[in-house]
Amino acid sequence: MRKHLLTQAAVAAALLAGTILAPPALAATAPTATASATATAQAAVPFTAATAQRATDGSYTLSWSSAAGSVTVTAVTSPDATSGTPVGTAPGTGSLTVPAGTLPAAGRWYFRLTPDSGSALVVAERSLGIESARNFRDIGGYRTTDGRWVRSGLVYRSNKLKNLTDAEHQVLLSQNLTLDVDLRNAVERYEDPDRLPAGVKYQVADVVSLSHGVRFHDPALMTLAEAIAAGLFSGSSDLGQSIGYPFMVNFVGADYAFHDLVTAVTTNTGATVFHCSAGKDRTGWGTAVLLTILGVPRETVEADFLASNSYTGNPEAVELSWLRAAFDEVDKIYGDFDTYVHEGLMLDDAAVAALRAKMLTA
Repeated sequence: MRKHLLTQAAVAAALLAGTILAPPALAATAPTATASATATAQAAVPFTAATAQRATDGSYTLSWSSAAGSVTVTAVTSPDATSGTPVGTAPGTGSLTVPAGTLPAAGRWYFRLTPDSGSALVVAERSLGIESARNFRDIGGYRTTDGRWVRSGLVYRSNKLKNLTDAEHQVLLSQNLTLDVDLRNAVERYEDPDRLPAGVKYQVADVVSLSHGVRFHDPALMTLAEAIAAGLFSGSSDLGQSIGYPFMVNFVGADYAFHDLVTAVTTNTGATVFHCSAGKDRTGWGTAVLLTILGVPRETVEADFLASNSYTGNPEAVELSWLRAAFDEVDKIYGDFDTYVHEGLMLDDAAVAALRAKMLTA
């Protein structure tokens, strides 16, 4: 890959206008599975869709689609638990409501969907209800193109964690959270340091760090000009973000940060949370990277990205054109997402396989 050093003025323009103010987001076509692999995965976990949603009154609505004749639902307090509180049985494609007050208070309820044939699937409400970090949510519970599912309860995305209360600490500890990966720059970390439960490890993966030099895969001024033009063409409401996302792919320092993120998620024992300030841009691209490596379809990756508009309470928090600009930059520099993973993020086949083995159902 070509690397270019920029003049001081160009660096300032690229970093201040883009990378620092608006970290990138990702997108790429998920790997295509063979027909036999797809058939095997669907036989193991027969669900083609499944969700759990918690209403404001505390009730849960579960819905799913499968080829099974019937599905039995059990509420559990751990994604690995095989027994818990039975809440009902419904058809293979159906839904079930768990009324408020049915279940006692818990850090988080998961729901084990057990079909009359095939393997069970565990689903959960994505949000943990962390009021001081409203964009704190699970990246699991998504189906991949080969019919497997991303496991719930292993990896969370969030906004800054400065204001966590003692009660919220207990919720996180109840979910076996053991690692916090911070994607923010030094100023952000100094001004708003994370407040973590005792025993949770802290790791920095600064997306705009200059510790690896000021290098870009393509000339930064060209990327800057192209990003501005694309932002204007798409009608972006924030050109800073339109610029920032492609630089998350073009800036070499960001490669190291996202490499470290993927490695941390793969190797950590326990659950991991990663975050930036608002939990939508750098965190949005990091989530897109992880989900795409895992084989989650692009439309699902985009839907997860746009969900920040709901979780933050700001309907204009993110725009799809920003995420797509990062994916376009991947294609422009590397040709495809797989090459970006291997050459840009410096992850070999063994690293990718280890992530998938940890995060995906069999």
